[in-house]
Amino acid sequence: MTIESILRRKGTDVATIAPDASVKRAADWLRAKNIGALVVTSENAIAGLISEREIVDAFSRHGEAAKSMLVKEVMQYGVTTVSPDDSVVRVMKLMTHHRVRHMPVVRGGKLVGIVSIGDVVKHRLEDLELETNVLRDVYAAAR
Repeated sequence: MTIESILRRKGTDVATIAPDASVKRAADWLRAKNIGALVVTSENAIAGLISEREIVDAFSRHGEAAKSMLVKEVMQYGVTTVSPDDSVVRVMKLMTHHRVRHMPVVRGGKLVGIVSIGDVVKHRLEDLELETNVLRDVYAAAR
C-alpha cells in the first residue's frame, strides 16, 4: 500500500500558511479546519511546518507574547517529505524515526497532500481488518 491510496480516500487538500503570519492566526486556522498542522509555504515552496506542538511550545516559552510571534519564529524547518509512491510502512518508520505526526507529500517538487499519523494508522487498521477477514474466510472454507 502506498501513500497515494491514503490521499485518494482523504483528498489532497492541504492547509498552508505564510511564514510571516502570526502564531495566533495559525492556531485559529488549525481550529477552524480541525487539523493538527499547517504546511508553511513561501513562493510556492515548502518552508516548514507548524503544528499544535510548536504552538504549545511557543506559549510555554513565551506566554501571551506567543500570540503575536510570527510562524517563522516557531515553525519546524527542514521538514521531511514523502512521495505518493512511498509505502505506508516506510512513512510509519519515518514518522517514528523523526518523531513527527505530519508529513507533507510532494511529487516533482510540488505539494500534493499531507498525511498524519492518524491517516496512516487508520489505513493500516483497515488493511489488518481486511487481512483478518480473508484469513477467517479461508479458515472457514477449509473446515
